[in-house]
Amino acid sequence: MIIYVGSSPCLPSLLHPCLSAHNRMDLLPDLWREDYWLPQGVTWRDMEQLADSERPLPWDLLIALPLALGFIALRYVFERYFAPPIGRCLGVKNKLQVRADPSPTLELFYTQRSRHPTQSEIVSLMSLCGKTQRQIETWFRLRRNQDRPCQTKKFGEAVWRFFFYLTAFMSGLACLIDRPWLWERSECWRQYPVQSMERAHYWYYMLELGFYVSLLLRISVDIKRKDFKEQVIHHFATIFLLSFSYCANYIRIGTLVMLLHDSSDILLESAKMFNYGTGWTKTRDALFIIFAVVFLVTRLVIFPSKILHTTLVLSMETFEPFVGYYFFNILLMVLQALHIFWAGLILRMVYKFLKGKLEKDERSDDESEAEEEEDDKGGEENVDRGGDYCWEKSKDTMNSKLSMLTNSCVLNNLTNHRASVADRMRKAQ
Repeated sequence: MIIYVGSSPCLPSLLHPCLSAHNRMDLLPDLWREDYWLPQGVTWRDMEQLADSERPLPWDLLIALPLALGFIALRYVFERYFAPPIGRCLGVKNKLQVRADPSPTLELFYTQRSRHPTQSEIVSLMSLCGKTQRQIETWFRLRRNQDRPCQTKKFGEAVWRFFFYLTAFMSGLACLIDRPWLWERSECWRQYPVQSMERAHYWYYMLELGFYVSLLLRISVDIKRKDFKEQVIHHFATIFLLSFSYCANYIRIGTLVMLLHDSSDILLESAKMFNYGTGWTKTRDALFIIFAVVFLVTRLVIFPSKILHTTLVLSMETFEPFVGYYFFNILLMVLQALHIFWAGLILRMVYKFLKGKLEKDERSDDESEAEEEEDDKGGEENVDRGGDYCWEKSKDTMNSKLSMLTNSCVLNNLTNHRASVADRMRKAQ
């Protein structure tokens, strides 16, 4: 449905693209109704007080798609040519894996049916392949291991995100350090929504938006972790949050949210980088402790007490609640719920760390918790030998016990012999 609203220099003209920005008359869908995006009593016409380059325009968001594609291409080049040398410096190595023997029947079942066959399915596969149950179970276990991401792939993903978050945080801090709303939260709403947007803040927004769109586009090929669903929700919430806050001119509070999140993400990715390397245990542990402290403080203390309080309470000193107010705060509370979820994982990792049992990331890829028994390299080779291996192992155990028993008997005989000789000598004397 198309309705006539009036002069709207902030939204694209649908029928009169050749008219000037100040004189054209736009036909807009219901989505751009002023009472959705702006407080009561404020219209799009009020935004004419700002120059075209100083106010957010909805069609500016279209640049996020080419930026996302550019990030994907840049990431490919970075992971291919820059991450490997860095990984070699940190001692990142792939573990040797035993590959499953070629089996077209089992491969077809693995790719089209299930990676974890049930007992009845294993029985049917035994008749089709002529293999024993143990051989089929071993084949699927080794085949699942082949699909597990290698250390270099994990490292490449971590180092790419580290460099982006570091660059984004330093850039955001540079363009916000001398802005009043970084130190005085009430400045976020002074004269809202007629607030001029600086060019640095525009690019800060677009680069963050393009980066998260690129993460969403690549999420099907990236390492799938235990919190995959939460990551998808996070990416969608972040993209909607950035898009809406930009169109509604929530630029000031939006920059604070991005800066706060990037601060702890840098430490997370750096801890992952050293975790995948060898010989960096102390560095990894120190970075993990710092990350846990920064995450818990920024996400569970500063975010609700400063950011949410600013958007829920302080904003009401300037305007009454409207649709955009509720939508924006709902998205922020979705992020807060995800913060609580991840804080639980981090606290569990801290508990394991204090107990000396921390070996891997709680968010590690799905296959890592199901294939622990395959980390024994000798076990992978011995399983293929089936019953022969079991017999050899039991025979070695039996020989060991017999040897111990024989030694025990010899020692007892020697002791008894010495005792009898001493007794006869005593009687002779």
